[in-house]
Amino acid sequence: MKAFRFFVVFCLTGLCISFASAQNPIVQTLYTADPAPMIHNDTLFVFLGHDEDFAPSNSYLMREYRLYSTTDMVNWTDHGAVLSTGQVSWSANDASAAQCIERNGKFYLYISTQNNTPGLGGSSIGVMVADNIYGPYRDVLGKALITNDMTTFARHSWDDLDPTVFIDDDGQAYLYWGNGACYWVKLNPDMISLDGEIHYINARDESAFGGSFTEGPWLYKRNDLYYLLYASGFPEAIRYATATSPGGPWNFRGTVMPTQGGSNTNHPGMIDYKGNSYFFYHNDGLPGGHSYDRSACVEQFEYNADGTIPELAMTSGIVRGVGRLNPYIRTEAETIAFSEGVDVEGNAAEGVCVTAIHDGDYIKVRDVDFGTRGASKFTANTASRYFGGSIELRLDSLDGAVIGTLSTDYTGEWDHWKLFSTEVSGATGVHDLFLVFKGRKPHELFNFDYWIFEE
Repeated sequence: MKAFRFFVVFCLTGLCISFASAQNPIVQTLYTADPAPMIHNDTLFVFLGHDEDFAPSNSYLMREYRLYSTTDMVNWTDHGAVLSTGQVSWSANDASAAQCIERNGKFYLYISTQNNTPGLGGSSIGVMVADNIYGPYRDVLGKALITNDMTTFARHSWDDLDPTVFIDDDGQAYLYWGNGACYWVKLNPDMISLDGEIHYINARDESAFGGSFTEGPWLYKRNDLYYLLYASGFPEAIRYATATSPGGPWNFRGTVMPTQGGSNTNHPGMIDYKGNSYFFYHNDGLPGGHSYDRSACVEQFEYNADGTIPELAMTSGIVRGVGRLNPYIRTEAETIAFSEGVDVEGNAAEGVCVTAIHDGDYIKVRDVDFGTRGASKFTANTASRYFGGSIELRLDSLDGAVIGTLSTDYTGEWDHWKLFSTEVSGATGVHDLFLVFKGRKPHELFNFDYWIFEE
């Protein structure tokens, strides 16, 4: 993975974003695309495709789907890859957009990928099933759910792309998808079979799409009104239509996000969480990013009084979170509001951990509530094959007040973990916490699993 190095100010095709206060992109440790948010057990999760760091500048290279979560909209925990295309027997190892939904205690992840089945080439829609949101996800059908031989409409190899799934209040499930054409179908209660015929909406339908549907539909309901967001044109803007039924007819309403940034594509995700409304999308916001190395972002917004969506611009992200982080319970090191330099990788013994830590790298965690009594001790679980290093604990900025410095040491190997502790003082109230890494150059310092304070 690539350890991104940030400039003080990064200009995104006319949008100047200061990384000192940035929240977007929401993931900085790798390139991500096609955000699909969902809520489960009062936690907001977002499924993301992973654009490989070494993708060429003229084609997509995506091999896996990753999962992130938040309870405050500013700190995101990386849960690693929940599915790779290598686990799908009929996939030609090409991942495209996906969305997950829960029903009756099971989780259904609808993916799009190129099909390697003879006679069924091109993009197909598959459904993977898991017993919990973190996986493992299983290809229960052993074949695609939607293939390019299932309709009589005009088709091309990318038609069956970008699924969005929705369960209405009456229990009926719907699947929309398409690239260059928009299709939809009802799903049976088992969520892995189709209920009835596939329907087609002409991409150039003026009344439904303003004459320009490209791809990436997102189906959502609010106050008995159904919203269908989609990518339009190329380079893509995000537009939307509304209807009084999940099957339409759809009425074109306007633009959600005009074409911005340097990515030719965009992909919508809309959700309400803790009394706020959020719009997810992707751009080329990380250094080195482009149309094939993208980054997921989020904007908070308010619907207009009549239920229409205001036009949104790409910004540096969420200004205020919707919660506080408790530092007195175990916090995974890969819980990050913003970071510089570090990577996040899976570890067989410890799960996901922060890696590729060098001198000067840092992790920022927002809205940490140390309480009125304050913190007295900091403990971190680390592993190092070399010399270890230190973690400076700073408040509110990279050069903010130091409340403590933790020294780590050689532990024998990158997966030989040891707890290190230090006394801290001066941390009361709510602050942003910067964990600033120091150590010998140019070595990697240590791997980082989790941290915790004591009152």
